[in-house]
Amino acid sequence: MSRMKQKYNDITPALREECGIKNVMQTPKLEKIVISVGAGEEGKDNKLIQNMTDTISLIAGQKAVVVNAKKSVAGFKAREGSPSGIRVTLRGANMYNFFDKLVAIALPRVKDFRGTPRKGFDGRGNYNFGLQEQLMFPEVDFDKIIKTHGMNITIVTSTENDKEAFTLLEKLGMPFSKGKN
Repeated sequence: MSRMKQKYNDITPALREECGIKNVMQTPKLEKIVISVGAGEEGKDNKLIQNMTDTISLIAGQKAVVVNAKKSVAGFKAREGSPSGIRVTLRGANMYNFFDKLVAIALPRVKDFRGTPRKGFDGRGNYNFGLQEQLMFPEVDFDKIIKTHGMNITIVTSTENDKEAFTLLEKLGMPFSKGKN
């Protein structure tokens, strides 16, 4: 069992008490983590798309897939069928391993890090935040990176409100900023 899964099992009773949950099955938990990267102008360069896919696969510990545009949009210079981004969905052990690596290793390595924003909740218990570059992860070799890119991380929880999701993530060690941002 991973370290983060064990931590979740340890905090479950306190989490139920703090959220006022009587039914064990209603305890908030992580369901999945989605890591996505928009290709932007790089979508035209197959070598760059492959490099981005390899990097995200390395970070996630699971193969990432290239997402193609469903329809052409002239304003975004996107053609139907051309690569528009990269995505990987993590569940189970991979999800807990990635979350542990994110909280314990990657986020503390960010220069001038003051915590993740508290306003990233969507009203349904899911949390979104972005990272400016991928170099904070220990698996990434700087010499093999063609171009640095950011990523969006979505943490989906089983709860339906933001207060319980915030409590869950805070107890799991998510470093939220101190202010009201």
